[in-house]
Amino acid sequence: MAPDRDADDPSRGGAIPRFDFNPPEERIPGFEIVDLSTLHERRRRRRSRPDAVHRVDFHTLTLITEGSGEHAVDFVTYPIRPGTLLWVRPGQVQSFVRPGTANGTHVLFTSAFPPHASSADRLVSDWYGATCRQLGASPEYAVLSTLLGQLRAEYGRPVQDVSSEILQLLLATVLLQVDRLPHPEGGGDPHAGGEVYARFRAELERSYAATRRAADYAHRLGYTVKTLTRACAAATGQPVKHVIDGRVALEARRLLAHTDEPVATIARRLGFPEPTNFGKFFTRHTGMPPGTFRQVHQSRQVTPGEGAA
Repeated sequence: MAPDRDADDPSRGGAIPRFDFNPPEERIPGFEIVDLSTLHERRRRRRSRPDAVHRVDFHTLTLITEGSGEHAVDFVTYPIRPGTLLWVRPGQVQSFVRPGTANGTHVLFTSAFPPHASSADRLVSDWYGATCRQLGASPEYAVLSTLLGQLRAEYGRPVQDVSSEILQLLLATVLLQVDRLPHPEGGGDPHAGGEVYARFRAELERSYAATRRAADYAHRLGYTVKTLTRACAAATGQPVKHVIDGRVALEARRLLAHTDEPVATIARRLGFPEPTNFGKFFTRHTGMPPGTFRQVHQSRQVTPGEGAA
């Protein structure tokens, strides 16, 4: 897992703490599988707050097998219980709001670890996707539990006997099985937008702070604005401009809630030369001015929400 840092308290200001992939004992580069309780114990040993807000530069996939608790990802608090599946992607902001008694299998892996010749490579290159699914005691839960058990058995072999290739192929199978799960109601289907939407989202992630013009993205990708709009409508039900603005607004919410950077600094980081323009943009998309949003969310950090289906 990533190292806990003493500076992971958002009240200290500055950027949101970001953890690199750096497990205590890296048996296989780019991959680790542990109990969730082991992860929490590491944090306690480092005297790190269990509810500290942070980003990670890698993927975490967690299947809860016992107990209960709460986990927050980007302003939504998900209830976790046996059968909960969590997939947190690089760059998302999370915290263990209430670890409670929850335990389960916790897989950590970099985007480079899954085999590039498989369809799983596409899944890990997407920064978006459903964060939480409640599988309960369904057949899908049983399949994933079995696959994760196989992953764990291979990872637990003596170091000299562990096969990176077997781990990569098993992980690819896990991810493809997750991809077969029904998409949460109202969450859209990113695959419906095809290659156009996938390329657009990758470019958006690189450039959201540089431009909010749909025409700029169309020009960079070699499409028309109409083509991007069709892809976004198929994947999300929204036009391309709404998708662009939504990504900028999400980053603004993250920085306002989890850092003490001045509003003017955040505005400049997100491509707004004038704080007043940023204030109008933010109010239009969230219903409140930046200062009010910060005041509300720094007092409670996350907004309780419905767990995904």
